[in-house]
Amino acid sequence: MLNKVLAFVMLLPLASFAQARDVPDFIDLAEKQGPTVVNISSTQVHRETRAGPQFPNIDEDDPMFEFFRRFMPRQQPGPGQRPAPREFESRSLGSGFIISADGYILTNAHVVDNADEITVKLNDKREYPARVIGRDKRTDVALIKIDAAGLPTVRFGDPTKLKVGEWVAAIGSPFGFENSVTQGIVSAKGRSLPQENLVPFIQTDVAINPGNSGGPLFNMKGEVIGINSQIYSRTGGFMGLSFAIPIDVAMEVQNQLRQTGRVVRGRIGVVIQEVSKELAESFGLAKPVGALVNAVEKGGPAEKAGVETGDIILKFDGKSVTNSGDLPRIVGNTRPGNKASLELWRKGSPREVTVTVGEMPEDRVASRESGRAKPVERAANRLGLVVSDLTAEQKRDMKLGGGVLVDEVRSNVRADLRAGDVISAVTSKGQTTELKSAEQFNKLLGQLDRKSVITLHVRRGEGNLFVTIRGESARG
Repeated sequence: MLNKVLAFVMLLPLASFAQARDVPDFIDLAEKQGPTVVNISSTQVHRETRAGPQFPNIDEDDPMFEFFRRFMPRQQPGPGQRPAPREFESRSLGSGFIISADGYILTNAHVVDNADEITVKLNDKREYPARVIGRDKRTDVALIKIDAAGLPTVRFGDPTKLKVGEWVAAIGSPFGFENSVTQGIVSAKGRSLPQENLVPFIQTDVAINPGNSGGPLFNMKGEVIGINSQIYSRTGGFMGLSFAIPIDVAMEVQNQLRQTGRVVRGRIGVVIQEVSKELAESFGLAKPVGALVNAVEKGGPAEKAGVETGDIILKFDGKSVTNSGDLPRIVGNTRPGNKASLELWRKGSPREVTVTVGEMPEDRVASRESGRAKPVERAANRLGLVVSDLTAEQKRDMKLGGGVLVDEVRSNVRADLRAGDVISAVTSKGQTTELKSAEQFNKLLGQLDRKSVITLHVRRGEGNLFVTIRGESARG
């Protein structure tokens, strides 16, 4: 009797937990959408000239000499002869999904990159050779085609209506296991990844592994809302962080690929960086929004429009720039030759200019390369920096009217400053002061309140960046 009572008590929490979780039913989605998903295998043929296994250079008295002599003859090409080229194949697996009944398929560019042969296997085991219509490496989207008719096709959803926490499912071929279904939720939207600033990724915790690349991400209506593209992992396998390309981005790319075989993007010729809380405070902005311009291309569209280093771009053609990563996406989706308004924040006040968009795939990012100068034994200023005036030759080479050279960083400054940097200006409370000498810079630092936030305009190598420092981190 006691055992029965204990068993009943232990089962109660399990039943309650199962009801509370209320996991949705994916059976209908898997049955209806499975036939629209394909397995993609690509083959690359490599040619390599090898001399074959080499006879080791060992002494004839060595006990292993006889073994190598018998099983690895010392055959070398004759005079004037070269080793015959050898061919070997490498294969890769991925996924894709059918977007038209006549055989157009979307997948990732890296699934079919440099492929000599592509084979598409349908859910019903039929196989077709495929050809690449076009691929765009910057968004990792590719459009391929098989010669078939009457194929089942996916339905498209609206990724802008996705909610964080919403259930989603993936179908693909992880490790070659075809038509595998995994599920999870939307973890975040609009993610920017390193070197991937043209795609506002959908982050999920759906199990994605090698072979899922290029497969669809479905909402619970059975609509495709993304293409599974990559994972964040320290092991090479799934760790709960998966990223999908929104389907509206992918469809815009495939439209251009289908029409012209390439993707044309707009550009304005600026180098940008994120606006941090400290940067916003020093530039007089109420909150950290926009894209901070730390370099303007000579003769580029932005310079012709009057954009200056130190401007913060708040809107482009009426579209808000909340984070710096928004700007390349918005500009990239603008047709070259179009005119667009730019809402700027300059020296503590708003301003508007009009720019004619140029043509180039993407904006550059700020260079992090540094020069190096020999330290000079002089007193450090309030920031713990030893600085000196630029020579006339240095000003001419860097095309600067003024600035000071950082010779040495002596204290533990909480900022990214290095010997060899050139500080050209200081911004505090929305006011920017151009630097002409080390004496002026050191005097200016001495006048600042300890609680103030300052931003240094820094030239590093061939690039520019802004470095923000709070007054509390200064000495004295």
